[in-house]
Amino acid sequence: MSYFTIAGVQLHALHHGDNTEAMRHRVDVLMSRFPQVQMVVFSELMPLGASPHHAQPLPSHAEQLFCQLAEQHRIWLIPGSMFEQTETGIFNTLSVIDPHGHVVARYRKQFPFRPYEAGVESGSEFVTFDVPHVGRFGVSICYDMWFPETTRTLAAMGAEVILHPTMTDTIDRDIELAIARTNAAVNQCYFFDINGAGAIGNGRSIVVGPSGDVIHQAGTGEEIMPIEVDFSRVRRERETGLRGLGQPLKSFRERRVDFSLYRAENRSTPFLDTLGPLEKPRRADAEEF
Repeated sequence: MSYFTIAGVQLHALHHGDNTEAMRHRVDVLMSRFPQVQMVVFSELMPLGASPHHAQPLPSHAEQLFCQLAEQHRIWLIPGSMFEQTETGIFNTLSVIDPHGHVVARYRKQFPFRPYEAGVESGSEFVTFDVPHVGRFGVSICYDMWFPETTRTLAAMGAEVILHPTMTDTIDRDIELAIARTNAAVNQCYFFDINGAGAIGNGRSIVVGPSGDVIHQAGTGEEIMPIEVDFSRVRRERETGLRGLGQPLKSFRERRVDFSLYRAENRSTPFLDTLGPLEKPRRADAEEF
């Protein structure tokens, strides 16, 4: 099968609180209106809000609710992410649930939005998963996409669609839209960047094709975005090039350059070490002017 329908859900929800019932209702409505949908993706931290104080061990009651919902509608479900409490700390974790209601993978955000996302640990493992007879998907979360190595690694692992829940309520959303298009183009993949609305995001979710083309960009309110993706398009463009031109994945494979930065023991350089600590900007005192 070459075609597969994915619905991104841009939902208005509480910043702090339980949004699971609203999500359940939205999936019920979505599947009634668009029964062709095979996968549903929500935004980052949608189920239980953006406070790490709501962190829970996984599996949890909320995750089980989503497993039941996926099995009820026979869909793949990515219910955004939730703060996960573990013995080693709190992680921002995304669950991938199959149409039988099974959690087939969990992904921990590798780049918490520090210094603002304080107290959240970094994940260290990349996650891809296969939909049988369809194709391979990769997952990342919000700030991860600002680091091109994350999406490039998923593409090198064979991901043809990147599912990217985000929670952006700040003035840099326009930059993220450009990054989403760039990630799709340089990795020749579909990129689903799904944001929240209202208190949990300023919307403008974007779905990008493997040539960096905008398939759909949402407004700032609630929106359901059922998009049919064509895996044969990804495979053809990776074979013949973006618009019949650049073949960045093949060129990266055949590179002669060795990126010594990534071999450095502390992943730093003398210049990077001059940039100072990773902390919030502070207001200057009057005597400093």
